[in-house]
Amino acid sequence: MTNKTQNESKRQPPGDLASHLPSYPGQRVAVGYGLNPQQFDNWQEAIPDTAIFPPPPIMGFLSSNSGNASRDEAERAHKFCETTPLRLPCKPSAAVYSSAQKHDIRPVLPEEFHGACTNIAPGRWKGSTRPGNGDCLISTNLPLYFPTEDSPFVTEKSKTIYFEVKLLALREGPGLASTDSSGFSIGFVAHPYPYWRSPGWERGSVGVFSDDGCRFVNDSWGGKEFTGAVSVGETVGLGMAFHLPYSSNLLSEGKGKKCHVKIFFTRNGRWIGGWDLHEEVDEDAGSVEGLEGDFDLYGAIGLFGGVDFEVYFDQAGWLWKPW
Repeated sequence: MTNKTQNESKRQPPGDLASHLPSYPGQRVAVGYGLNPQQFDNWQEAIPDTAIFPPPPIMGFLSSNSGNASRDEAERAHKFCETTPLRLPCKPSAAVYSSAQKHDIRPVLPEEFHGACTNIAPGRWKGSTRPGNGDCLISTNLPLYFPTEDSPFVTEKSKTIYFEVKLLALREGPGLASTDSSGFSIGFVAHPYPYWRSPGWERGSVGVFSDDGCRFVNDSWGGKEFTGAVSVGETVGLGMAFHLPYSSNLLSEGKGKKCHVKIFFTRNGRWIGGWDLHEEVDEDAGSVEGLEGDFDLYGAIGLFGGVDFEVYFDQAGWLWKPW
């Protein structure tokens, strides 16, 4: 039986909005709060100086500690990425860009999502997956970062994107084995992205996982040790800060303009740590293409097993206070 979300809509969006929607077969865009979006405040200058970031961890794992996807799913995702290039950014209309800035952002649900997810207020979602749900990814319907509008090369200012996820409950895991854990990952992706894979596992993506605290940047090998597992009742946040490059290496001939990118993580309103995107490039991980400020970037949540969660894009709902 086909699962349905509350107030779901299968109608095609208008042309300009459609150009920014993730390309998911069978996708559904959840709707349903009916409130006026709140004003977006510019808070980018409040990001901590990453000179105080701890050194990036170097420990990697050949597989994630729990909630692993099947090898077939991984191979299918790799083939998808090899044959499907990232979509070039396009300039949004004033209406679309205003919607994104006012948090008029809705979840895009793929066929692999079995459960419910709805907007409970502007920029706030509440959802759950059924026990045993396999790996899937929920994306925002609009980018949180538009290079044509937000790039430091355009504005001559830094730009930061950020959101939070609260873990409400965990139920049965995604696999047949009793050791398979339920959980989520919080991250960002460039589209098209394989919707059966969590953010951080494939090209153009970054993510931090709740089950083991590992972080991933285009890394199918298990990620790097970063923080502790997330417990029920905790809220975590992930952000990306885009700056004009400090080094001429990011302005390599023939590669276009690349931003200096810093990624940071919060837990229960406290800034925990972060890393420099370009310090993470090594032989064990893939490239950072799509994450350097030259592609549209969407908020993304990976889900596996039975999970209840809330998501906060609206700054007023964050536990972390950047001011």
